Amino acid sequence: MILRGDSVIDWHRLNFEGPEQIEDFFAAQEFRTDEPADLARMEHLKNEAVSYLRRHLEYPIPRPVERASVAELLALASGSGHRQMCACTILKCIHIIHHLDGRELLFVLPLSDQEVFHVVEEKVYRVIGSMLAGGFPIIEFVGGRKNKDSLYTKLLSKQDTVAAQIYDKLRFRIVTRSKDDIFPVLQYLCRRLFPFNYVVPGQSINSMFHFKQYCNQDAHLRPMLGEMQAGRDDDYTPSDNKFSADEYRIIHFIVDMPVRLPKRILERAPSSARPLGFIIFVICEFQVIDRETESANEQGEASHAKYKERQKKAVMRRLQLGMREMKVPGRKRRAV
Repeated sequence: MILRGDSVIDWHRLNFEGPEQIEDFFAAQEFRTDEPADLARMEHLKNEAVSYLRRHLEYPIPRPVERASVAELLALASGSGHRQMCACTILKCIHIIHHLDGRELLFVLPLSDQEVFHVVEEKVYRVIGSMLAGGFPIIEFVGGRKNKDSLYTKLLSKQDTVAAQIYDKLRFRIVTRSKDDIFPVLQYLCRRLFPFNYVVPGQSINSMFHFKQYCNQDAHLRPMLGEMQAGRDDDYTPSDNKFSADEYRIIHFIVDMPVRLPKRILERAPSSARPLGFIIFVICEFQVIDRETESANEQGEASHAKYKERQKKAVMRRLQLGMREMKVPGRKRRAV
């Protein structure tokens, strides 16, 4: 899902193998199963989902499935049969309802971007710090916020000059020791930092792995191929960034990161925020690459300097010429 940019709504089965994996999933979602308020919040989301399915879609739900807790739904959704399909259907609705509430909560809170980013960075640095302490093969980690000049340039270079389309205001880059270290790092990030279901669909770039071919050559991954829900194609997930060189290689994806708000922030919230819970979602960009590929990217046309040069030239052409930058047969372009 990370490499392809698929939507969890289009998948039909989960694959949790026991309570420990489900507990990890809750933790990545920022839910604490030992706190009554968190269990009550999850039950509320489940009831909202069931109500929507019955009210708006007239969807029949077996009573045992309706009475199941969210943890039990995750286990059911990893099984088979009619109850598995019903559990998946409810969980997909929970996913949407929870996300909308979190987005609305972020909107109504008196928080600046900088305050929000600080809360996200605390979470990311804590997880990456534990990975480094645990001996993960990460040789470089860089986090940062896009500065205003970069934001201006990016918007001016995009066809849709809308600030809401900027996904990398907050970005993190991880460099691994080798290419084979990338998948274990991604798997750990999914368990401890962000849940797979909030990887933003359609925003992934994979120009490093022919995924199924890679899995087929790995003794550990090969048996899992038959269970994968992705399509049969084995292509890269291409970038639509016209300034990137063809030889540029990267794993790039966008996460709508769930972040649990500390009490000091919730205490400032208006009363209208209370029904929306205590988790917000913040868009973050992640890049994961190995040391050898990163070195290759810094050569020739794939280098960051060349990328920025192409982008700046395009912005200047657009600012000076606008629509006249488009080639019109039989006409000569004239500068302003």
